[in-house]
Amino acid sequence: AFMQASWDVEEVQAEGIQYLASFVEDKTAFPYLLTCTEVITLAMKVHTDSLDLQVEGCTLLLEILSQALKQGVMMALDESVASCLLHTVRKHSENEEFLSMLCTLLMMVSASEVAAENLRKVGIIPDLLSILRRFLHNDKICFSCCAVLWSLAVSEDNADQAVLASALPVTSAVLQEHLHNGVVAESACSALWALALQGCLADSDYEPTAALLLDALRMNPERARLVQNGCLALASLVRLSETAALAILLDSKGSGTELIKEEYHLHSHQPGVAEALCLLMNEMVQYDDVMLNMRSQKMEKLLSEIKLQFPFS
Repeated sequence: AFMQASWDVEEVQAEGIQYLASFVEDKTAFPYLLTCTEVITLAMKVHTDSLDLQVEGCTLLLEILSQALKQGVMMALDESVASCLLHTVRKHSENEEFLSMLCTLLMMVSASEVAAENLRKVGIIPDLLSILRRFLHNDKICFSCCAVLWSLAVSEDNADQAVLASALPVTSAVLQEHLHNGVVAESACSALWALALQGCLADSDYEPTAALLLDALRMNPERARLVQNGCLALASLVRLSETAALAILLDSKGSGTELIKEEYHLHSHQPGVAEALCLLMNEMVQYDDVMLNMRSQKMEKLLSEIKLQFPFS
């Protein structure tokens, strides 16, 4: 009520945010803090020129969300909060340090399906792409933005086909730039998987995207989640086009089928990886020429191994 009585007074809003922040460590106050997210984001929107207030508000929201995630509480922030966050993103789109914090917040918010849908509704995707283009070198921003893209793109009822199609070159550029950074590469592979699921690729995209995903697998063979999501992305590409399947077989940096075998043997106790690899192989054998090539590479032997390892899956 103290904050709501004086929206236009920056000092009042700053004091209010600081007062609320003093309760973060108090577990009994947590349910009350959960109800304050709208007040905090509105204060940020009204005083968008004050960077100090933006940083304090963003820090407090991050702390509230972190506590919520620890306690298994999913915060479904509504459209007005999403709109306030977008306003803040646009106002401070040049401030790399603050954006890094803000994108982490967006990533945490987008973990809730309802909140992700609200971010999508207010039109945040073009802003995310523009941030990625501007700060392609910043691994933290790239990691967070790709994670948000994944959450926004993966929804089945997606009306943003054209907007999402423009995300492909940027997401590919992120993966290319951060191939050696497993954390960012994993996030970018997930985003590419979501874009492939949504059918956001043109014919000319299949081969280069498949080659890039294979590069990510080669550079980060030990990261099970990256291998899993990379293979699921490849499977989605192969489902859409034989060109992608041929690109895997004939990749200039080495046989994709050999890579599949290597990845399975590295992660032979990970059911998620085995499932993704089987899904990829299943999509590849839908094409006669590809199936013949896979037979000559003794892929049936690998499938027998997987069947023995996971007899009940």
